[in-house]
Amino acid sequence: MFYLIRHGQTDWNAERRLQGQKDIPLNDLGRKQAARNGDRLAALIGDPQRYDFVASPLGRTRETMEIVRHQMGLEPEDYRTDNRLLEISFGDWEGFTFDEIRIDSNDAVEERHVRKWDFLQPNGESYQILCDRVEGWLSQVEKDTVVVCHGGVIRALLHLLEGTSTNEIVKMIVPQDQLWVWDGKRGIWD
Repeated sequence: MFYLIRHGQTDWNAERRLQGQKDIPLNDLGRKQAARNGDRLAALIGDPQRYDFVASPLGRTRETMEIVRHQMGLEPEDYRTDNRLLEISFGDWEGFTFDEIRIDSNDAVEERHVRKWDFLQPNGESYQILCDRVEGWLSQVEKDTVVVCHGGVIRALLHLLEGTSTNEIVKMIVPQDQLWVWDGKRGIWD
C-alpha cells in the first residue's frame, strides 16, 4: 500500500516556474493543502505505526510531511528522507517559466514538447533518468509507505506501478490537494 502526496503549492508553482531541485518554500495555500491531505490520510489509515514515512529532502516536501504528520496526531519530524525522491532536475532552466525560456531556447522547448520523456534538460535530467532513480528507491520498499515528493516523482512512480505509458504520464496533472492511493493492484486519486 502506498499513499503518494505531492508537496503543497509554492509561489513558483503559482507562477508556473520550473522548480526542479531548487529549494522553494510552501506558500499559505500549500500549507492548507498539506493540512487537508493530513486530515484525509488520518481518516484513511487505521494504524499509522505500520507505515514507513519518507519524503524528498527538499524543504517543501519536508514541510508538507511535517504538516501531514501533525494533522495525523504524529510526531511531525519522525520520518526519513531519501535523495532518490528529489524532483527531476531542470538544470539551467530552473527558476524560469517556459515563456522566459522560449526567448533564447524556443527550439529546445519545442523539442521537449515533442519528446518530453527522454528530453534531457540542459545540465539537468530527463524523465527517463528520473524514473531510473526512483525505480532504485521503489525496489527497496519493504512495507506500506506514505511518500511526500514531487510531481515528476509521482509521474515516475505511476509509470512504474501501473505501467501508464510515457506519453500519458508526461501530460498528467498531479494535484497538490489530493493523495494517490495504491492498493497493490491499482491506484486512485482521493
